[in-house]
Amino acid sequence: MIHYKIYYSFKDLPEGWDPLVKHDVFLQLAYLQALEIAAPNNLELFYIGVFKKDILVGVAVTQRVQLYLKDMFRKTDISCLKSYLRDLISKILKGNILVIGNLTQTGQHGLYFKRKDISQEAFFKITQTALYEIKSIIKAKQNKTIRMFVLKDYFENDSIHKEKESLDAAKLHQVVVQPNMIFSVKRNWVTIEDYTAALQKKYRDRYKRARKKLNGIKAVELSIDDVKNNSQTLHQLYLNVSNNAKFNTFILPENHFYSLKFQLKENFRIFGYYLEDKLVGFYTLIRNNKSLETYFLGYDSEHQYKNQLYLNMLYDMLKFGIENQFKTIVYARTAMEIKSSVGAEAKPMLVYLKHTNVLMNAALKQIFKLMDPTQDWEPRHPFKAE
Repeated sequence: MIHYKIYYSFKDLPEGWDPLVKHDVFLQLAYLQALEIAAPNNLELFYIGVFKKDILVGVAVTQRVQLYLKDMFRKTDISCLKSYLRDLISKILKGNILVIGNLTQTGQHGLYFKRKDISQEAFFKITQTALYEIKSIIKAKQNKTIRMFVLKDYFENDSIHKEKESLDAAKLHQVVVQPNMIFSVKRNWVTIEDYTAALQKKYRDRYKRARKKLNGIKAVELSIDDVKNNSQTLHQLYLNVSNNAKFNTFILPENHFYSLKFQLKENFRIFGYYLEDKLVGFYTLIRNNKSLETYFLGYDSEHQYKNQLYLNMLYDMLKFGIENQFKTIVYARTAMEIKSSVGAEAKPMLVYLKHTNVLMNAALKQIFKLMDPTQDWEPRHPFKAE
């Protein structure tokens, strides 16, 4: 009665896919098409459809990513011992990983099922079966060995954690990863002035200083033609940020932002920062129903500190979210302290991991600590007491 099908392209996805996942733009055809057309070179998409009789009742988006850990740890000063350990682990783990979820976006954007039509336990078991079939297909067609399975980015209250028996049986390890920074917009806020009025004086003054430091830099929304004509510059600005990250799993191709704008249209917004006629920074947003999802950004390093470009981007994202009446702004992970200083709160996230080597799987939690470097930071509390 319950069965699954594996699909290799957005073009082949069954009727009923979009109506089933209308709550999440990252599971919808337009986004999947944009990502598939402009995916990082080391990422390949597979799609799982779960059916009850002939009715689609669940979906899972799976990404095969080739991870080479030595390349993932970017410009960062580390001890000789830690460098040695990372080199050792990169030799052990290098290869292919199968992820249920989306590596390009923070959050659980990998699966969905209709609870009235299929139980969580049944859905979980059948997707596990499908994952192992995808593993076999990759081995048969590409001669690539899947070394690890990942179920990505679940909040602490996600119902998946109730499947402890199934998760244990599958030998999946639960691991805490960096939190998702989420800003909750007050219902009575209409303008950015409502936000600044709610800040403590120290943070309100900080907001004013940051705005003044733009010194003539103007934020302008880019049209689809602007994105196309500036693709090379946007990509270089993105690389300025990406190449200085401590940890990264992919590099976006040059056509990525244009592909998203072309497919998502008004659901994908991109804003450029211009100093006279020169593009010196940009940020991107994705409208996801009542959540505003921050996406990738970039900037000219020369202007980042003296013009406080990054902080101003956070404020501008917030301004867009308030004016367009979103309930939450998903600032994602990284740079937690500065995001906390504008009012975002850290929401703990968990992933599930399994290595295909039995001995490696037993030591996976310890290994992952080196794969997912933690940061010490102090949460800020910018708002007045209510």
